[in-house]
Amino acid sequence: MFSLPILIIIGIFIILSAVRILKEYERAVVFRLGRFLSVKGPGLFILIPVLDKMTKVSLRVLAMDVPPQDVITKDNISIKVNAVAYFRVFEPSKAILEVEDYLYATSQLSQTTLRSVLGEYELDEILGQREKINMRLQKIIDQQTDPWGIKVSTVEIKHVDIPQEMQRAIARQAEAERERRAKVIHAEGELQAASKLNEAAKIISETPTGIQLRFLQTLGEVATEKNSTTIFPVPIDLFTPFIKKISEK
Repeated sequence: MFSLPILIIIGIFIILSAVRILKEYERAVVFRLGRFLSVKGPGLFILIPVLDKMTKVSLRVLAMDVPPQDVITKDNISIKVNAVAYFRVFEPSKAILEVEDYLYATSQLSQTTLRSVLGEYELDEILGQREKINMRLQKIIDQQTDPWGIKVSTVEIKHVDIPQEMQRAIARQAEAERERRAKVIHAEGELQAASKLNEAAKIISETPTGIQLRFLQTLGEVATEKNSTTIFPVPIDLFTPFIKKISEK
């Protein structure tokens, strides 16, 4: 027969082994004799020793890094792409019962989905339409993980590794595009300047005196420069008014 102190110690040990405490973001999937019983937590609850077993599941959002994947784009360019996926467990029972390892399964599904989806786009689309591609990745992965009790909230492409020769080609393309824009802007400026000069010429041509004033103004601007000698042509039309006055006399 066991003595009373030993029985008390055994009883305390059994009670302590039966008591479980979970944090606010944790849940316990409880099995009794191998059969699913319930989901317990958070807080304090009791398990029957030997008969009950539990698996702890976190409900917090998890950030999972998707390793770099070799992708061949639609325009046959080989690139490496990595991403990050944010997800959480919203039904702990499904996460344990429906899939062996939900973390590993979600990681593998994210990798294969990343390769298959990016293979449908050209390189320029991958570089310029990341938000659209991210939304599509999130939707596909979320639909496939929903039976596992997992909600994928965000998938973001982190980095696109482009071959060196393709980087040089993209740099040349960007430089050519900048030169094209500079030429277009310069041509638009010349067109606007010509239009304004045409308007100014029409206004000045309506008043001969205006032509003379403009000529004299130009001489004044030239005279402000520090030149020792200034040579300028004098149009005969400038003296026409004076010649007319002298002939009238």
